Amino acid sequence: MKIVACYSNKGGVGKTATSVNIAHGLAKTGKRVLLCDLDPQGASGFYFRVKPSKKLTEDRFFTDVKRFTDAIRGSDFENLDILPANMAFRDFDVFLSRMKNSRSRLKKALASVDGDYDVILLDCPPNISVLSESVFKTADAILVPVIPTTLSERTFEQLLEFFAERDLPKKKILGFFSMVQGTKKLHAETAAAMRAAHPKRILDISVPFATDIEKMGVHRAPVAAFAPGSPAVAAYDALCGALAGRL
Repeated sequence: MKIVACYSNKGGVGKTATSVNIAHGLAKTGKRVLLCDLDPQGASGFYFRVKPSKKLTEDRFFTDVKRFTDAIRGSDFENLDILPANMAFRDFDVFLSRMKNSRSRLKKALASVDGDYDVILLDCPPNISVLSESVFKTADAILVPVIPTTLSERTFEQLLEFFAERDLPKKKILGFFSMVQGTKKLHAETAAAMRAAHPKRILDISVPFATDIEKMGVHRAPVAAFAPGSPAVAAYDALCGALAGRL
């Protein structure tokens, strides 16, 4: 079982859209996938029309195997299950900060479904916290969507610095460009500069700024389910292929 996190320390970069479409894309290839939503807003579950279990509180998530597994829901897509978030997840950091070996708690919780899935995909909240450190330690790969702008470039650099300061393996980080607009000169220049500066950390894949991605909220489904010919689907499929190769 491989654990993949979709993470960004900056909000509004397409993190949840990536999580949903990558989970669906991997499931299409025959992988057994669990999409685990760690963001209390619960957007991933919303896109899959899945209601959260209110009984899975922040403490039960890490300590109660039965509650954890009972909270998993099936989706409308073969090979794809969802563990939806609820508002209790906002207290993850408070709970983890009180526990010994907090950075290993997430891995222990996910071990309860080892053997049931080929890939667990974590949709993470956009901050650097105790939970984030646990994600960094647990994940085999960390997908980081980056809008090719100056501010997003800065936050990506901050993430790399955090990994260096904590002696975390930067090889886990797989950045890619998200919400790219081909008509914007700044996007092209920033993307080229970042690829040159971080050739091993930035994948040569760009997800376009697309209306079809915005329509996911209307259709409550991955893009491939309602617009299979969209350029966004091709980009997400390429991202799935690159991720599978790295894993």
